[in-house]
Formats: sequence, structure tokens, C-alpha cells
Amino acid sequence: MRIISGKHKGKRISAPKKLPARPTTDFAKEALFNILNNTYYFEELSVLDLFSGIGSISFEFASRGAKEIISIDQHYNSVKFIEHTAHELALNIKTIKSDVFPYLNKVKKQHDIIFADPPYNFSKEQLERIVTLIFNNELLLNDGLLIIEHTKNTDISDVLNYSYSKRYGSSMFSFFSL
Repeated sequence: MRIISGKHKGKRISAPKKLPARPTTDFAKEALFNILNNTYYFEELSVLDLFSGIGSISFEFASRGAKEIISIDQHYNSVKFIEHTAHELALNIKTIKSDVFPYLNKVKKQHDIIFADPPYNFSKEQLERIVTLIFNNELLLNDGLLIIEHTKNTDISDVLNYSYSKRYGSSMFSFFSL
């Protein structure tokens, strides 16, 4: 994995092989951030990274200067890897070890961008549950954006607050807004 842009542009980060993660490909990540770059000033963003895995998305937002990044993952080793790497690179990332669903039920803080990269074997119903929890609990700020990365084989275009999708290889990004 590498950081695409920002103060750590080109920096390669190698995660231990034993971590239970499927990082967003550099190709898909670069395309996603090109979309976001046309809409947002990264220095003003509050970002919530759900199912953060090895932190690829969190590191990218932090390298681009996002003011606040919170990374959520249920795996202890993933959280520790993100913490260690963020400290090593002096990146402002707060990590929380938690299952995403209970976290979304209890948290009240709103964010500009919420990115979710759940396991690709998540069903449409599980993906819809993420969307429902975020919107029912009002976790997005005005003009906020929820982005869910999922397999191209799962169609969630009929889910509440869906805006559009973009496909990159076998990955799909679906965008949701108020």
C-alpha cells in the first residue's frame, strides 16, 4: 500500500500479512480521492473510517491534512498497526477498537465524510444496515457524504439516500448523502 498524495506522497506502508484486511487498491483509492478533491477542502474535514483494516483510507486523509480522522476496527492488531504507523508518521488519527454496529448505535459525533469498507462477503442487508444506522443517528454533517466500498456484485442503488456509484476493477464505491 502507498499514500497517493499529501505530505507523505509516495510513502509505502507494509502491513503485517497476518492482519485480517483487504486494503483498498491504490488504483481505486486514487480514483476515489480524485472525486473527493473536486468537492472538499481536506484541511476542514472530519472523517470517520469504518472497518479501517490497515488504515489505508485513514492514512490518505491524514496525509492530505484532514483535521480529524477516527478509525474504527474490531481487530486489536489492526488498531495497533494504525496507531503505530500514525505515530511513526506524525499523523493525526484516533483509533477505536470496536465492532462497527454497536459503535454506530452509541456514537453521537457527526462527520463530513464517513467511509465504510466492510468485508466483501457482507450481504446487501448488512450494507443497508450501515446506511440506516448512519442516517437514523444523524452522523453526517450537512453536505456530508457516506461512501461504502463493496463488491461490484452487490447492488445497493435502491438503499435510502443513495446518490451514485463508481466502479474500479472489482471494487465499487457507493455514495450516499442527505
